[in-house]
Amino acid sequence: MDRRDFLRTSLLAGAALCFTDWQHAFAAGCHDVRVGKPWQGWKPGQFQIHFIYTGVAESMFLIFPDGTTMLLDCGDFDALARGEKAVPLLPSADRHSGEWIARYVTRVNPAVTDVDYMLLSHYHNDHAGSNKFFAEKIIRDGEEYALSGFSQAAEILSFRKAIDRCWPDYDDPIPDTVLGGDPDTGEHMKRFYRYMQKHRNLKIEKFRLGATNQIVQLHHPGKYPSFSVRNICANGRIAYPDGRIKDLFEAKKTQNPRKLNENAMSLGMVFSYGNFRFYTAGDFSAKFKDPDGTVRFIEDDIAEVCGQAHVAKVNHHGHNSMSRKLVAALRSQVYVSCVWDQLHNLPPCMELLSDRSIYPEDRIICPTIMPVERRAKDGDAAWMKDVAESSYEGGHVVVNVEKGGNRYSVTYLTAQDESMTVRSVLHFTTR
Repeated sequence: MDRRDFLRTSLLAGAALCFTDWQHAFAAGCHDVRVGKPWQGWKPGQFQIHFIYTGVAESMFLIFPDGTTMLLDCGDFDALARGEKAVPLLPSADRHSGEWIARYVTRVNPAVTDVDYMLLSHYHNDHAGSNKFFAEKIIRDGEEYALSGFSQAAEILSFRKAIDRCWPDYDDPIPDTVLGGDPDTGEHMKRFYRYMQKHRNLKIEKFRLGATNQIVQLHHPGKYPSFSVRNICANGRIAYPDGRIKDLFEAKKTQNPRKLNENAMSLGMVFSYGNFRFYTAGDFSAKFKDPDGTVRFIEDDIAEVCGQAHVAKVNHHGHNSMSRKLVAALRSQVYVSCVWDQLHNLPPCMELLSDRSIYPEDRIICPTIMPVERRAKDGDAAWMKDVAESSYEGGHVVVNVEKGGNRYSVTYLTAQDESMTVRSVLHFTTR
């Protein structure tokens, strides 16, 4: 897809009505015939991305066109300890997020409890869980570990393969890197992997930077040939399409490697299906200094390899993230932000996502929640016009790409309960 084709993308709302104001367009989506009814589920040939809201952590569940599935991140931490910074925990605080996430997966997964891939973007508790905040500590088959995040989800779900950024020696980019970055999460995942590999037949392999043949359709490999996944970043390095690798921290490793930021170790991918593109890259954010004092925006490097994407997950929950160069490269119609804190979707980030001087086309920003406190504070900001009103009460955001990748929709499902009720729908074309 070239730039001319991308600029011709158009919005379909209701009976082919044309809107120039995205809030009006999203209001039209609220009148979709599916609104008020339960989620229709997945059909063969569709590519779905479910951004699961709990108010606690980041988690996405993906269903490939042939039915292959992936749980990308599944975190847990003491969100209520954030006090005034906390956002609503939904459906309630009665269960930990790993259980809420697993229960959601069983409602949308064509294989119910069987999940083909589990993938951790980076070693932080809001993406993986930890041994400091958990539902329970158990000893099973002689192994002790905490039920938190992924490990709690595994009480309900059965994972076939895990893909990890630094398996099996945890020495990439530096020795024992995860224990240096976030020891509680690092030790937690080590214990969980050890148990799952030994007693649950979990296959674990290292994320292959630059690969297009690692995350693949497993059920009907040749049936939907236009679907692919490209691994663009990992462990502080990025991969160019021509095979070049750039190490963002090559100079810094000789100075004080223990201060490498775990967020910058995040795994990133671009999912393609026909014309459709989806970008996700964990918690890349902000700027850093090279040893010579040069200030760099790390996402500017990602911008060199990501390409345009119709839908982009906002890096680092919209907190000190999404550089101008990255927004210009993505040129997205839809930005989805996974929220668990009042400090997410901060104004500097939202201003960049909304800035028409970066690219003029319409876009909509879909946080999993835009809480009442933020609306009271930022309600008059110009960028609020691009925020989906359906985010106000919080909800799961589902991107559903139709067979072949020429059309897709963005749906908000209620997170107030487990009814999976559709609250609004927007329709797009990718041609």
